[in-house]
Amino acid sequence: MAVAWNKTEVQEFILEGFPAVQHLGNILFLVHLLAYLASLMGNTLIISVTWADHRLQTPMYFFLSSFAFVECGFITSVIPKLLTIFLSGRQTISFAACFTQAFFFLILGATIFFLMAVLSLDRYLAICKPLHYSSIMSPRVCFLLVTACFALGFLFVLVPVVTLSRLSFCGPNVIPHFFCDFGPLAKLSCSETKPVETLFFSLAFLVIFTSFLLTIIAYSNIVVTIVRLPSAKERKKAFSTCSSHLIVLSLMYGSCFLIYIKPKQTSRVDFNRQAALVNTVLTPVLNPVIYTLRNKQVHQALRDALCRVK
Repeated sequence: MAVAWNKTEVQEFILEGFPAVQHLGNILFLVHLLAYLASLMGNTLIISVTWADHRLQTPMYFFLSSFAFVECGFITSVIPKLLTIFLSGRQTISFAACFTQAFFFLILGATIFFLMAVLSLDRYLAICKPLHYSSIMSPRVCFLLVTACFALGFLFVLVPVVTLSRLSFCGPNVIPHFFCDFGPLAKLSCSETKPVETLFFSLAFLVIFTSFLLTIIAYSNIVVTIVRLPSAKERKKAFSTCSSHLIVLSLMYGSCFLIYIKPKQTSRVDFNRQAALVNTVLTPVLNPVIYTLRNKQVHQALRDALCRVK
C-alpha cells in the first residue's frame, strides 16, 4: 500500500506482544504455530476440494472457498509476527510495514464479516426458499456478491487508515498489542485523532452491525423453517449445524464488538489483546471444521480424491 504521510518523526514501532507471559514464549509459539498451520491446511483443503470436485461447485461452496481464501490472508497478516514475538519478545516494525499490516488486516476482517452475511443469506435461501434458490443464486450473482464483499471491505477501511497514516507520530512508539491495529496506533499519534477515530469506529459499527443484523434475520427464519420440519431426525441434524455456526458467530461478533464498537474500551489493552486472539487464532481454526469439514459431501469428495491418488 502506497501511503503518503508527513510530519512524522517515528520511523518504526515496537510491538509489545504479551510481556506478562513471555517466560512461556516457547510453549505459546508451538501452540500458535500448530493453530496457524491447522487453519491454513483446513482452509487450503476447502479451496482445493471445492474446485476439484464438480459436485461441490455450488453457490454455498463457492462462498465457503472465498471465505477460506480471505481467512488465509487474514491470519497471515498477523500470526507470523506474533510467532516471532513469542520467540524473541518485543519486535520492531517499520512505519510503512505497520500501516500496511493494519490496512490488510482491517480490509480482510471487514470482508470476512460481509462474507459471513452472504453465507447466512445463502443458507436462508437454500432452506427457506428452495424452489427459487437456483434461479436467485446464479453463478453471476455469486461472483458479484463476493466482489461486492471485497469492494466494501476496501472502501470502508481505506479512508480511516490512510488518514491516520498522514498524522504526526513524534512521541512514544510502543504499541501495546501483538499487531498494528487502528486503536493502539491512534493513541500514539501526536495529532488530534478524535475525528478519524470517530470515523473509523462509526464505520466499524456499520460493518459489524449490518452483518450481524442480516445474519440474525437469516438464522431466525431458518430456525422457524427447521421447527416446521416433519422429521425429528431432520430437525435435530439442522439444529446441530445451526448451533455450531452460531457458536463461531458469537465468538467473532462478541470479540469485535468489545474491541471496535466501544472506542473507550481500547484503553483495556490486556483485554483487547486476548479478544483479538479469539479472532486471529481460535475462530480461524474452528471455521474450516464447523462450516465445511463436518459435511458429508466434503467427506465423500475427500475419499474420492484419495482413491484417485492411490
